Amino acid sequence: MSIINITSENFNSEVLQREDVILLDFWATWCGPCRMIAPVLEEIAKENPSVTIGKVDVDNESQIAANFGIMSIPTLVVMKDGKPMAKKIGLCGKEEILKLLEV
Repeated sequence: MSIINITSENFNSEVLQREDVILLDFWATWCGPCRMIAPVLEEIAKENPSVTIGKVDVDNESQIAANFGIMSIPTLVVMKDGKPMAKKIGLCGKEEILKLLEV
């Protein structure tokens, strides 16, 4: 399982300098839908070892969220080669997330 916490300290190395795909999950502890999507993301990470999921806590990393224009959570952003490739706002199911990863 490859789930990592993304912070301003590791953002460049874990996101911008990464050549493969990373799925960023913008979330917060107080967000009900964020808590609902978390087990789905864990399941995807467990079943797909090549998928890296980066969790960005918008309360602690507000500058990263602002740079991505995050206005609502949960928001998922697929990054590849340091560039955003796809985005999904709101609660969604496993199939929808897997489709989002097909970049």
